[in-house]
Amino acid sequence: MTPFRANHVIALAVLATMLGCKSAPAPTATASTAAAPAPTAVYPPRPTTAPPAFKVFHTTDNSITLVTDANATDDQIAAILWQLHDAAHNHTFGPLHIPQQLVDKRDPMVWFHLYRGAKCADEKYTTGKLPCGPSYHAAGDYTLGSFSNKDRDDAVMLHSDDKQTELWNPDAPH
Repeated sequence: MTPFRANHVIALAVLATMLGCKSAPAPTATASTAAAPAPTAVYPPRPTTAPPAFKVFHTTDNSITLVTDANATDDQIAAILWQLHDAAHNHTFGPLHIPQQLVDKRDPMVWFHLYRGAKCADEKYTTGKLPCGPSYHAAGDYTLGSFSNKDRDDAVMLHSDDKQTELWNPDAPH
C-alpha cells in the first residue's frame, strides 16, 4: 500500500469513528457488565423491650397523636410502633384506648405521631407560636393505609439529626 493510500485509509477510519460508524456489533451485557441489583434494605430487628404506656393526646379525622414517657428509649419507641402494627393487623386498637372505628374509617390513611412527653405534641395543632420551634419533634410515625393500598403500614423512627429509620418493609405482604 502506498503512503498516500495508507493515509486515506487512516483518514476514512478516523472519519467513520467520528461519525459513529461501528464495524463491530454492540457488546451484549455479560455477568461482568450487567447492572448490579439494587441493594436489599436492611431493617432493624424487632425490639424485645416491652412497649411503655402511652396515651392519646389529640385526634383528627386522619391523625392520632400519642405521647409516652419523655425519657423513652429508641427501643421503647420502636416497641410502640410495632404494637400499632400488630393492632392494625389484628384489629385491636380498642384495648390501646385508640378508637377502632376511627382507624377503620380511614380514607385512605391514618397517621400516628408518637412523641416523647407532651411538651411538643401539640405542634401539629397549634395556630400560634410553636412550642418547640419550627421543626418536627415526633420520635416516631406510624402510617396505616395509602392512596393505592388501604392496608399498607409503615413505621419510622425519627432522629434528631433529621434522619429516619424505617422499621419494616411497608410493601411486604402480610
